Amino acid sequence: MSRPFPIPVVALGPGSQPVGEPLQYIAAPGEMSVFHPPVRREGASEAAIAGAKRLLSELVLRMERDGFHGGTRLSLVGLDQETVGQVNEMLGFGEVSAVIRTDPVVHIQESAFAGVWRVQSLDEHGVIASDDVEAGPIARAVFGALGSCAVREPRFEPAMPNLMNGPAILRELQHAATSYRDGDDAHVVNFTLLPVTQEDLEYIDAHLGRGCVTILSRGYGNCRITATAVPRVWWVQYFNSMDKLILNTIEVVTVPAVALAGAEDFTDSIARLRQCLETV
Repeated sequence: MSRPFPIPVVALGPGSQPVGEPLQYIAAPGEMSVFHPPVRREGASEAAIAGAKRLLSELVLRMERDGFHGGTRLSLVGLDQETVGQVNEMLGFGEVSAVIRTDPVVHIQESAFAGVWRVQSLDEHGVIASDDVEAGPIARAVFGALGSCAVREPRFEPAMPNLMNGPAILRELQHAATSYRDGDDAHVVNFTLLPVTQEDLEYIDAHLGRGCVTILSRGYGNCRITATAVPRVWWVQYFNSMDKLILNTIEVVTVPAVALAGAEDFTDSIARLRQCLETV
């Protein structure tokens, strides 16, 4: 049985950061992550290396055949633990990770090759139910979870003290979510630039609720993305290298763009995977 791989997703609740500070220019998030080829693990057996190369060679062929939106997926179930470990070593770790809190729980980790994902589902006992390598904008389990976890519309209850713009923003989000269609541009509400109180943020958070998808993107600083219980409504929060909140937004979109691999990156990953396979 293969071993779960670590996914360091850290959920952060909207409205948990201090507000009311003087408006300042947004600080640079820090150094941008760049591609580094994975390093071969010392001591791996020739059989494990050969098995990993076979699987990843098949992955490259299917990526070329199926294309960016083709949903390429290969299962690692049935491979011995050493071979699975070698696949993980050869793929490395990328910028984006996610947890989907369903039954079973799904853990997602982008590899060092943008658009190539490691996806595992674990049952209530922590036993691996599925173990895959996928290729595409993001693991398909994210899209599948949006309908099953997002289950309600915003609720409107009596206003609480110290509200400023919370009720109006909530109605704006309700309208945007109702009218949004897959493929539309994202509707973004930027709390960093709006006059809102702590109570506004808490009010919006309570009425939107929480979904089951949490995503962390570490490509340029940290971006923490949390699905709400309202379909296609996400909290998207950017932090700099000191973990200071520098941009606090809600996006109405199928999945925020910051979590998705791009088509050009996908094409580059095919070439980089071929190159790495040739040098192992």
